[in-house]
Amino acid sequence: MSAPGATLPRQPAPAGSGLWSQLLLALVCGGYATGAALGWGSPELARVMGDFGLSAAAVVAAISCSWYSRTRNTRFRPAWLLFAASSAMAGFGNAVWGWYEVILRQPVPTPSPADFCFLLFAPPAIIGLLVLARRPVTRAGWVCLALDAWLIGGSLLTLSWSLALAHTAHFEGETVAHTALSLAYPLLDIVLVSMVLALHFRRSSANRSAINTAIAALALTVLCDALFTSPLLKVNYRSGQILDAGWFAGYMLMAYAPWVAREKGDDTTGQAGQAGQAGQTGHTGQHPSRPIAGSLAALTPYLAAAVCTLGILYNVLDGHQVDRVVLFTGCTVVLALVIRQGIMLLDNISLTQELAQKENHFRSLVQGSSDVIMIAAPTGILRYVSPAAAGVYGRDAEELVGSELASLIHPEDLGRVVHEVRRFLAAPPAEEPTTRIECRFRSGSGDWLNVESTVNRHHGGLIFNSRDVTERVRLQAQLQHTAEHDPLTDLPNRALFTRRVQQALAGRRATDAGTAVLFIDLDGFKAVNDTVGHQAGDELLVQAARRLQESVRAGDSTARFGGDEFAALIIGDGTRDPAAREYRIHEIADRLRLTLSQPYKVEGGQEVRVAASIGVAFAEPGITPGGLMRNADLAMYRAKQAGKGRVELYAPQMQADVVRRAELATRLRTALHDGEFALLHQPVVELSTGRITAVAAQPRWRSTQGILFTPAEFLRVAEMERADESARTAELGRWTLEKALEHAAQRRLAGYGVPVYVRLSGARLLDKSQPPKNLEALLIRHALPTGALTLELSGSDPRIPLDELERRLVALRRFGVRIALDGFGSGYAAISALRRLPIDVLKIDRGLVEGVIESPRLHKITAGLLKIADDLGMQSVAEGVDVPEQAHALRTMGCTHALGAAFAGPVDEHRLRHALDRGAYAVPAAESVPVEEAEQVLVGGSLPVRSGTAGGAGSLAHAPLRSNNETPVPPT
Repeated sequence: MSAPGATLPRQPAPAGSGLWSQLLLALVCGGYATGAALGWGSPELARVMGDFGLSAAAVVAAISCSWYSRTRNTRFRPAWLLFAASSAMAGFGNAVWGWYEVILRQPVPTPSPADFCFLLFAPPAIIGLLVLARRPVTRAGWVCLALDAWLIGGSLLTLSWSLALAHTAHFEGETVAHTALSLAYPLLDIVLVSMVLALHFRRSSANRSAINTAIAALALTVLCDALFTSPLLKVNYRSGQILDAGWFAGYMLMAYAPWVAREKGDDTTGQAGQAGQAGQTGHTGQHPSRPIAGSLAALTPYLAAAVCTLGILYNVLDGHQVDRVVLFTGCTVVLALVIRQGIMLLDNISLTQELAQKENHFRSLVQGSSDVIMIAAPTGILRYVSPAAAGVYGRDAEELVGSELASLIHPEDLGRVVHEVRRFLAAPPAEEPTTRIECRFRSGSGDWLNVESTVNRHHGGLIFNSRDVTERVRLQAQLQHTAEHDPLTDLPNRALFTRRVQQALAGRRATDAGTAVLFIDLDGFKAVNDTVGHQAGDELLVQAARRLQESVRAGDSTARFGGDEFAALIIGDGTRDPAAREYRIHEIADRLRLTLSQPYKVEGGQEVRVAASIGVAFAEPGITPGGLMRNADLAMYRAKQAGKGRVELYAPQMQADVVRRAELATRLRTALHDGEFALLHQPVVELSTGRITAVAAQPRWRSTQGILFTPAEFLRVAEMERADESARTAELGRWTLEKALEHAAQRRLAGYGVPVYVRLSGARLLDKSQPPKNLEALLIRHALPTGALTLELSGSDPRIPLDELERRLVALRRFGVRIALDGFGSGYAAISALRRLPIDVLKIDRGLVEGVIESPRLHKITAGLLKIADDLGMQSVAEGVDVPEQAHALRTMGCTHALGAAFAGPVDEHRLRHALDRGAYAVPAAESVPVEEAEQVLVGGSLPVRSGTAGGAGSLAHAPLRSNNETPVPPT
């Protein structure tokens, strides 16, 4: 059989086909019996049906058995071939008998060819029964099989000889052939009956239905032969009588026998059928009738001896002299019984010894096993407990025997264990031979141990193979706790907090309104790490986590997401009023803010302070856990933008701002890759002569509508301090630097050796992700001389380490790069930068320049700053000089250079070279240019320019149109 055939269950044939076959067989046999009982209507028809009808039935049986053996690949194929030969002999014998009676119309001679055919019926059938029998595996088994056959045959011979054969053997005037023929029929029948009985108790378990049908067919044929050989019926026998119906039924049963297995769905592969039947009935390999069959098999020798004794007693009680044949046969039967009993006694002794050895072996395995083996009765009482219970449970096995298993299991686990046991007992054993149960078990010290048990069935009870898994359960719980909690503060991490938020949203009822999530960020925590140390920072986080956990209710949850970010889940109290709900949550959040903002004592008794920015989001209907946590995160970032150390409630506008920033960042990213940026240059003019001494590189974003966006517009994405947006501004800064140096190199080759100013923040200059010496490599690649590049340091971020920035700037100055401090006068960090960093140029902030004329206070401040630059030997550049009065005032105060609309706005490369060819701008005096005309100076060409001042993203300033002879900004 192929692998699929071995593993897949055989599909049984439809039950209807077997029922119709049996019904047809019963109708055929019943019709023949009815015709025989009625005499078939005439003597001629009776002889035809009695002779040729039996011949036809035997031939059908021979053809059926032969066809089955040729078309089916089974190990019983030789048996069916032998049964086919036996049936063929019977068919030939009946055909010869009909030849004499029907065709020749004369009595059948004795002996005749029909007798030889009938005598040849028995040997193939006997050999076929031997093939069907289960073969013994030892020589003693073969001897016992032979002795059992002789016991049955000898007893039947004794009884038959006493009743009839003795008279047959003493017929006088009979020939030897006639006498031998008369004795051969019953003797062969006796042998066949002996084999039938022996096979009944020793038949193979495979193809049981077919074998039983074949045995029934042979038994019916032998019964009819025995009745035919009796003196009473033999003398009065005529063809077509009711006795022929028995032979006919036997032949038809033999014809039907090989096909029973297919109709009933029996497996013809031996053990597969037995296993399949066992799986369906719930038994383990034994047929339900085997106990009775086994008892009859054990009583067979004694029944045979009893039959033999009855034969001898019949002769004695009837007053006849005991025949020598009967006496000899009886003695051999008794001797065979004694020999068989001796063999069985020796076999029993050997089996007993083997059983004792196996019992000792398995007892040693059970008692030496580290697992506890317990056998429980159906009532739950422990009948056996292995000695390992003393080491595992701390209780002696004798103490546990007799106690109820339920009294030893934890009450919380008892219901689950009982349910699993009931389910296991209700399941078919073949489908679920074992099950596993894990529960807590009471030890001798009173503690509860985690026990894992494998449960098997045992004669109506259960076998528990148990082991202590307490350490494994503790380790699993520890690993689970570690996976779901922060290792520093032991608060739940993001994964566990998200699951709790999901449970809160899924289990919310009408009384749970007001559930909210709080996102908390500690402001100034990085400064603690930088100044006091990371160990002190860890202590601060632990104390903050403890304060946070103590400030919420028992049903609320807290978590740490990493760094200085915490979260809290506040379960609603059923308040339906939105105002009251917001007031309650805002009060809780404000209390948390004050608690977390209290001083912390860290390593060495030092006291440090941090603030807390808290964002609050409410669980609205239909919101997801991710959406709720995102809203709280947005509210927290809004709190940090609004000044830190405050509480902000989420509003839908926050999400709209995020979408807007994301769209702007996406547009910026697309513009960078699609080449939509243009680099303009604004001349830097010397105030004393009007000469152009440098140009400031300024990128512009040309939109699809033809609008040039200023840096103040598209660089606002950097103010949110998000990683993805910072990456975009960094990419823009790299593009600006590379393009500015490329244009400077091209101008130098064209004879315009004017330096270029490029704005670059200190954070970008110290960015670790940038290749080292990247700026130096660009200067070398474009072959720019010393002083060709001036870096404008923008921004005043106090987090930038001035030591590293100083080292970087010193290295760049050695490479010929000049340093300008941009926006001087607009922040406190500018003084520190001026004191620590190697600065060559001071750029006065636009805010000071705009009010230098109107405000005397700003006039004095600006004059003081310019005096500082002059005393330090630095150049000064005023930014945003848009009117002539500002230029005149700044020159009077000592400012050396300026750039702004008073001279020229940002221009393209063509207009820049035209201005360089002209050489210088006229420096107006205070009274030469009216203010109204100064305000109309072009700032960027004919295209409209979006302002980046307080007007925001929506303010748009349109410059007046230029004359047709002006060159527009070329496309990039």
